[in-house]
Amino acid sequence: MDLVADKRDDLLVVTVEGDRIDAAGAIEFKERMREAIETESERVILDLSNVVFLDSSGLGAVVAVMKLLSPARKLELSGLTPTVAKVFRLTRMDSVFLIHPTLTDGLRKAS
Repeated sequence: MDLVADKRDDLLVVTVEGDRIDAAGAIEFKERMREAIETESERVILDLSNVVFLDSSGLGAVVAVMKLLSPARKLELSGLTPTVAKVFRLTRMDSVFLIHPTLTDGLRKAS
């Protein structure tokens, strides 16, 4: 699973390059995210715009990453595709995460 981390001032943007976060890749996703979030930043945005499939294991991995961040650092999400957005909506995780329609919208908040 390829992740691209981009530090921008007090913001860390992590983009998932793969199209799925599922049982087969959830552990690797968590490990790669653990490495990425070692970079100090006030905010972390996880860009999911390339992800077209997320199962319960993938959702659990995203929640685990949220818990890895200190209470002062929040995990924000951006670019949820319709299928992924539906998973967050059905599980009510859309009320747990700050979700930006696009990465650009998330970056605007930083300005």
